[in-house]
Amino acid sequence: MSSLTDTHYETLPPPPPPLPSTEASADEPAPGVRRPAPRHRWFAVPLVGVALLALVGIVIVALLPASLVADKEVGSDEDPAILVEEATPFARVPASATAVDDRVTFGELEGLVDVDEDRNGDIYFVTITEPQQSVLSWWVGRDEEEVTFLTREEKYGRSTPTQDRAISLTMMRTATQVAQYVALRAVGYEEARLVPGEVVIGEMVCLEAVDGECVRTAPSDEQLDVGDRLVELDGRRLNTVDDVIAALVDKEAGDSVTVRLERQGVGPLTVTVELTTSPDDSGRTIIGFVPFDTATIELPFEIDIDTGAIGGPSAGLAFTLTLIDELSAGDLTGGADIAVTGAILDTGDVGAIGGLVQKTSAVHQNGIDYFLVPTAQGEEQIAAARAVAGDDLEIIPVATLDEALAALEALGGDPLVVDAP
Repeated sequence: MSSLTDTHYETLPPPPPPLPSTEASADEPAPGVRRPAPRHRWFAVPLVGVALLALVGIVIVALLPASLVADKEVGSDEDPAILVEEATPFARVPASATAVDDRVTFGELEGLVDVDEDRNGDIYFVTITEPQQSVLSWWVGRDEEEVTFLTREEKYGRSTPTQDRAISLTMMRTATQVAQYVALRAVGYEEARLVPGEVVIGEMVCLEAVDGECVRTAPSDEQLDVGDRLVELDGRRLNTVDDVIAALVDKEAGDSVTVRLERQGVGPLTVTVELTTSPDDSGRTIIGFVPFDTATIELPFEIDIDTGAIGGPSAGLAFTLTLIDELSAGDLTGGADIAVTGAILDTGDVGAIGGLVQKTSAVHQNGIDYFLVPTAQGEEQIAAARAVAGDDLEIIPVATLDEALAALEALGGDPLVVDAP
């Protein structure tokens, strides 16, 4: 007879090393374990110190404002032709591309209109942001094409941050109103009406520009601010922009007029401003500002576009195209996802917007293949956007709503079918 050990042919593993005795000194290493040399243990101390210093340094540069190191040359207030260095504590950077369809709701539509729910593809509006920068974010983004550093005046103008925010939100509300009016008229609702609104300053007229930068504005820029609501001109009540035009019929450049206005955060003011000649029409006398489009609309049914905390007019064309797509048969996008930017005017023209390069970057990062942009941006800005887009994103300039619809059809979308009552 054989024992078990005689018939077991597998090699058994060696037993593990014995554990250190519980009675051994804590300073004594376990059998087979080498104690680090003293020089090795002391060498770890400066390494830990360097790591901590690096971590503290990163935290510090992430908290220090970029204005300590970031600046740019801008025209001085006294003479715009003279360049001076100014700090740039802010930066314009890409934000997001968001589907418009998710933000549109309708009121009671029974017996009025059918919303086309059977559509593929989305139209996206694009946003940017202009946050305050730290030394760290400046260092990371200083050579990026998609980052534009801004002085305080470039970000806010002469407004306070609160005033600037209120103006931006007003512009967005106006953009949604005009988009609804233009869209409903496009699909055949003739009863949609645009009612002129109050006279609010949108921007000051530039009389002279050098290399794309305004170096001389209208004289009234000294007394008037963006966001001012004009109430009276030489005692004449101003209900709409047409009232301003009528009040200036007998005036000439160089004349002075008294303007009563309401300024956000300040209240009522009365100022005297000097009139000037329109840079586009030498026979027309102007105060020297471009008004906000504060018109309101009357529609045959209720439409709501949830813009949240987003400001500015640049989503107007995207809103318009989405509403047309929802209120007409067919699929304007042909199933593709298409980003759109551009202000929409009540005439159907597409207006220029800010931050085109940053918006192009946001679209590219979202993997969208097509981007409709305003022709009004000019060749230089569109070329810069194409450089950021690369080969993966096609930039399509459009000047009017009709051109935008034609561009969508060329990409495979259905033509607009007008079938409203």
